[in-house]
Amino acid sequence: MNIILSDFEEHTNFLPLSFTRSISDFRIGITTIKEKWSLLGCENISVLTEKYLQKKYHLIVKNENIIVNASIIPNLDLLSKISNLKNTVLKKDNIVIAYSCNKNLEIPENIIYYEKEILQIKKLTDIFSLNSICIEKDFELLTKNRKSVKISNTNVCFGKFPIFVEEGCFIECSTINAMEGSVYIGKNCKIMEGSHIRGPFAICEDSELKMGTKIYTGTTIGPHCKIGGEVNNTVFFGFSNKAHDGFIGNSVVGEWCNFGAGSNTSNLKNNYANVKLWNYKTEKFEDTGLQFCGLIMGDHSKCGINTMFNTGTTVGVSSNIFGAGFPRNFIPSFSWGGYAGMKEFRLEAAFEVMEKVMARRNMTLLEVEREIFQFIFSKSLSNSR
Repeated sequence: MNIILSDFEEHTNFLPLSFTRSISDFRIGITTIKEKWSLLGCENISVLTEKYLQKKYHLIVKNENIIVNASIIPNLDLLSKISNLKNTVLKKDNIVIAYSCNKNLEIPENIIYYEKEILQIKKLTDIFSLNSICIEKDFELLTKNRKSVKISNTNVCFGKFPIFVEEGCFIECSTINAMEGSVYIGKNCKIMEGSHIRGPFAICEDSELKMGTKIYTGTTIGPHCKIGGEVNNTVFFGFSNKAHDGFIGNSVVGEWCNFGAGSNTSNLKNNYANVKLWNYKTEKFEDTGLQFCGLIMGDHSKCGINTMFNTGTTVGVSSNIFGAGFPRNFIPSFSWGGYAGMKEFRLEAAFEVMEKVMARRNMTLLEVEREIFQFIFSKSLSNSR
């Protein structure tokens, strides 16, 4: 079965996080959506996305293919239905879940309907809103028929849900509360003294919680992150740091982001009204329908010490925010400044920062990534004219 995970022309709906990745690479729960398909036993998986991003992905097209909506969270029952498709579209109400096709990738006319409920990311805020559910689903797949590594008795662990620890972890003098959900701690993670964790929670490999970190339910820390302060119902995709005191809640942070010490994110308006969030497709602020919504931050964006993000703030790719006062609720990609005003963050200067940041993790900025950022930069310029 040759599965192709497609963005289904929803790329703009998921900006700024989709500026630099396919929807299939969004992390929700413990793993990315593409990794979830692999966990279910799918071996032949490739990605169909925007033209400027496609060079980052290897698309495999065969005589028989199954095109799957990348925003759908898979499960075994859904996989079974998809596996049996023959020149047919599988839908849930008006939502196309998947379809089988030949090498021309044309959508067939035959339609069948999926009767059970589906889990789908329809908008950016679903990433943190559905995260607790997805942590539990991933936890079951990742830990099935496996035993957790035992941790030191200097820690206090309690609750009815399971706690699973992979090999190579350092966890001392911390509390892990599994009364409301499972807790997954990935390989080589470091949980420093005085940390307090409430499940559902996941921290992926080679990440760490600094001393005295407070983690609330529905939080995922992606791989290679350093996190401190207070975090609630937030997803860090990976390779990002919020290593100091300060609060972030009901938020999604991309890769290679950094928060200065004492930075805070508001996730509730003073009048308790629904939060509005910038929508790149409609080019206006849209009602999220949520009382709690914090920050959406694209890859490689940074903020200086004591930055204050207002409720429902969207930050694009490779922006640098600093200074006193609340910056605007929508900060375009390649912006430099804060409350006092913004100017363009020059592309070459942005590349210099990216290279330095990635070198700290023994990684390099690939040429294909440079081309992607050049495209985003040129698009940002044309949109601002």
